[in-house]
Amino acid sequence: MTINKEHKEFYAIDMEDDGWVTPEGYPEGMAQLILAGALDEVNKTGTRTRLLRFQPGIFTTVPFVHDYWEEVYLVSGDLTVGNDANGEGGESFFPNTYACRPPGAYHGPFKSENGCLLLETHYYDET
Repeated sequence: MTINKEHKEFYAIDMEDDGWVTPEGYPEGMAQLILAGALDEVNKTGTRTRLLRFQPGIFTTVPFVHDYWEEVYLVSGDLTVGNDANGEGGESFFPNTYACRPPGAYHGPFKSENGCLLLETHYYDET
């Protein structure tokens, strides 16, 4: 796999506001900060590393599925996987848990009771 990310040395990350945006199709209260790289979903190339945070009480209502690999590490807070459309039920996870999902894997919906921070890496297979 070819990884095309810029060289970045240690730098301070603004954990409050600067650069955080709600990804398209996500509910308000979820925001991402791209740390490195870029994912081109049209041409199915690239790789990116991002932080994704949930504000307390936020939940999604349908599973996600995408055509790239996804690795997720729960840095802090709580994350529930498999809730229903009302945010009820599912299995709870806590810091220092990890998931690796191949392209096409259905996952979620997700919720966080107290908020959480995820570190995610997304990438396409080399063709």
